[in-house]
Amino acid sequence: MWKIQKNTIEKHQVSIDRLFEKKAKIDAFRPLPAIILDRLKENLAFEWTYNSNAIEGNTITLQETQLILQEGITVKGKSLREHFETFNHDKAINAVYALADVSNSLREIDILSLHSLVLNNLEENFAGRIRNAGVRINGANFLPPNAQKVPDLFEELIDYVNSNPDNLDPIVLATVFHHRFVWIHPFFDGNGRTVRLAMNLILMRAGFPQAIILKNDRKKYYNALNQANNGNFDSLLLLMIQACERSLTIYLNSLPNEGYDYQPIQSIVSEPAFPYGKAYVSLLARQGKIDAYKEGKNWYTSKEAIVDYIENRKRVRKLN
Repeated sequence: MWKIQKNTIEKHQVSIDRLFEKKAKIDAFRPLPAIILDRLKENLAFEWTYNSNAIEGNTITLQETQLILQEGITVKGKSLREHFETFNHDKAINAVYALADVSNSLREIDILSLHSLVLNNLEENFAGRIRNAGVRINGANFLPPNAQKVPDLFEELIDYVNSNPDNLDPIVLATVFHHRFVWIHPFFDGNGRTVRLAMNLILMRAGFPQAIILKNDRKKYYNALNQANNGNFDSLLLLMIQACERSLTIYLNSLPNEGYDYQPIQSIVSEPAFPYGKAYVSLLARQGKIDAYKEGKNWYTSKEAIVDYIENRKRVRKLN
């Protein structure tokens, strides 16, 4: 029950196609100017480290993350472990970028290396090593497999990604990999941060920017993983699409004469004579039906994106 259903992909195909269209626009500008690319990588690395660690309970804020990594300072009131988690994740991101440039194959040794970086100075006995005993996950609706089965299951997953027998696009493939990795739970600790690094290795090798699962979506994220355990990948795929869309939009907005005029939904619907309400437009954004992305707890979109969706719906109705 761990392979994604065809009808789930079909449900989100319009949104997936939109991501590839955005990627094509970015590709048309490649190679991106170094000053733009370096700034994007740095800013997204801060966000990636902050959000991934925060999902796991780290209390260091985004601003503190930036200070720690840029200035090398320690933040009063934050534990040594939280500081190590910040430095470690940043080093792991650098490793992902290096790996993305040298090979198209996902290798077990590379994932073990990422895990070792994540747990450096924290869990030295477990860093970079497959677990050899059973584990339980609080709040999960499943029990991870017996430790004796983990090496074979892990190898099977890596082979599946590399062979891609179902011919999945990189976004769907990264989604399936993400769920199966969490289900296998190959390590005693650090599984979440490691899988979010490794899934981005799949995306980045396919030419997509890093997809960042937001801390504000933590509950939605865990619920989506639990649903996928029961064979329903709808919510997890939607979350992945939204994460990819946000990063693609950030890249597009950094380029000259590209991207719509994105605004908070409240600002758009508050304009005089705008025919759609906030609840309706917000629902379209959350469902991935319009070009939109999330910042904190707020959704951003554009009047053009909303009008495009409405006009497309009208055309489809006429054809039917």
